[in-house]
Amino acid sequence: MNAAIRTAATIAAVAVAYFATAQVGLVLALVEGQVTPLWLPTGISVAALLMSGRGIWPGITLGAFAANISLGAPLVSALVITAGNTAAPLLAWYLLTRSGFRPALDRLKDALLLVFAGALGAMLVSALVGAAALKIGGVIPWRDVPAVVSVWWTGDAMGVLVFTPLLLTLPRHWNAAPRRLAEAGALLLTTAVLASFVTVSASRLLFLVFPMLIWAALRFQHAIAAPCAAIISVAAVMSAAGGHFTSGELLPTMIVLQAFNGSVALTGLILSAITSERNEARQAIERACVQLTETVARYQEDGARKRLGRVVPPA
Repeated sequence: MNAAIRTAATIAAVAVAYFATAQVGLVLALVEGQVTPLWLPTGISVAALLMSGRGIWPGITLGAFAANISLGAPLVSALVITAGNTAAPLLAWYLLTRSGFRPALDRLKDALLLVFAGALGAMLVSALVGAAALKIGGVIPWRDVPAVVSVWWTGDAMGVLVFTPLLLTLPRHWNAAPRRLAEAGALLLTTAVLASFVTVSASRLLFLVFPMLIWAALRFQHAIAAPCAAIISVAAVMSAAGGHFTSGELLPTMIVLQAFNGSVALTGLILSAITSERNEARQAIERACVQLTETVARYQEDGARKRLGRVVPPA
């Protein structure tokens, strides 16, 4: 009974989180008030499935349906979009779990799986289904279908790349030294201030955020690199929604925006994973050295005892 209650509570929490973050994401919508370049609910959905299992999928469905109905979408379109929004995270969960994905993201393999299977591969399903539903419902004309697919796909993919690592690797208990906590806080604050400036600057100084991201990945891995990537991506999307990021039509703007956000997410993911692998290898070597030292010491002690046992005492 307790397991059933926990599952029901998790489903309800996922539904509420999906609906709430959908409202936040739609504030940044670039197409017909319905398609955003950074869709937070997909990241939450994939993370929830990886942490709690596929049994929580009704929460995704309920949250997606409520979000689509709140937009005033026709019932048929809302149902079709909801089906796509549910199928894509489930496909991501299936591909990742079948491939041996580890939520800790402490291997390069895990980072690459999340990028290509969880984000780019699985999220194409929701983009195609969603664009078809909008076209069938008369919301968009044929000429806008490619742009909608590109925005939808990259928005869902960026939601996975930015927010799934953030949720999976969020420190539950971080007993770090005060100096290290101060460094992490200063890094997050500096990243936020810098990202809010460079994304609206006419001088095209976007590259300045990468030293902060690299610092976070090398020093703290995903624990701080993931929040830094989220801060930078949200700042870029807010700038694009306000018309400051680039000037031009939707598709060129999306290409530049998602190329930047993709670079940020990939840098944080891959560099953090490589650093984690390096740290694990170093720790394994240190443990092997300790074990070798202990083995040599025991061997020397045994040899000394044997030599003493062969000594004949004087008469």
